[in-house]
Amino acid sequence: MAEPSPLLADIKKLIKTSGPLPVWRYMQLCLTHPQHGYYIARDPLGREGDFITSPEVSQMFGELLGLWGASVWRSIGSPATLRLIEFGPGRGTMMADALRALRVLPPMYQALSVHLIEINPELREKQKAALSSTPNIHWHASLDEVPEGPAIILANEYFDVLPIHQMVKRDDGWHERVVDIDGSGQLVFGANAAPTLRFDMLLPPLVRAAPVGAIFEWRPDAEIMSIATRVRDHGGAALIIDYGHVRSDAGDTFQAIARHSFADPLKYPGQVDVTAHVDFEALARAAEDVGARVHGPVTQGEFLRRLGIESRAVNLMEKATPEISDSIATALKRLTEGGRGGMGSMFKVIGVSNPGLTELVGLSDRERRGGMRAP
Repeated sequence: MAEPSPLLADIKKLIKTSGPLPVWRYMQLCLTHPQHGYYIARDPLGREGDFITSPEVSQMFGELLGLWGASVWRSIGSPATLRLIEFGPGRGTMMADALRALRVLPPMYQALSVHLIEINPELREKQKAALSSTPNIHWHASLDEVPEGPAIILANEYFDVLPIHQMVKRDDGWHERVVDIDGSGQLVFGANAAPTLRFDMLLPPLVRAAPVGAIFEWRPDAEIMSIATRVRDHGGAALIIDYGHVRSDAGDTFQAIARHSFADPLKYPGQVDVTAHVDFEALARAAEDVGARVHGPVTQGEFLRRLGIESRAVNLMEKATPEISDSIATALKRLTEGGRGGMGSMFKVIGVSNPGLTELVGLSDRERRGGMRAP
């Protein structure tokens, strides 16, 4: 990227006046600064943007999630009013595909009110265009603004951009990782001089035994607890899809993406997407702590296959030209397989529901195992 980052000067000024920034604060500024935040100032999606999400790869993804929602609606007694909520809906592609699939079920479609959690003004406009024919649609800044009632909640690639805390293990304990300025005026990683007292008591044995120099990441539980509390109290289920790991473990996953390639997360603040892997073990334990039921996790590839993506692809290819048929096959492979460019293994899927909902299509109840409870 050739142009200077307008946020860089603000961050350096803040460090000089207030001291080094914890990684979570730096990440928060990069993504949601009121003027220069990455998710405030641009549309990052698609082939011309910095990354492509699963809904942009193929219509099959959103369609299957819509049909998954239909199975949840039936399992909770087909209520006459249902909130269909999506966190971080991008350009509205996934919601448009899901709603198209749900039109084959008029009783459910008529019960829906659609609620989009979105803070990016530019993306809101694109969502309005993509969903212009959708009645009873609303935009919100947070889940708290959505009216009460049974809900189906979708969150695809949402949790990976929530700010993380990073801790560095040293001989005297775990120190919070920070962003500072070096002698040449460049942003660099550092660590607080004093350790965080008793932090190791919160860690599972696997992480506690990590060697000196290891990095551990954690996110506050507020967002997943809010979602879990919502479905616990009002009925329904949430589906969370993201890239990450199924067990709490040490490792540095803080990264930046620009033009579909990795970039230096400290070099162009506000101009590149900064993310970190999702700890699905931590999500599951937080949801269970408030009394919700957890289903999964499973890989995205396995989940989509259980929902019938292969049959859906065959049906689409039978009606398509050879060129389009090839693109459908390519999309199927990308969504379900691992390896270079594949999303099927890296991405995981977890369901959260009211405790009385014992089964979710494509998922199974989570087996309890040890994990980290964030402070």
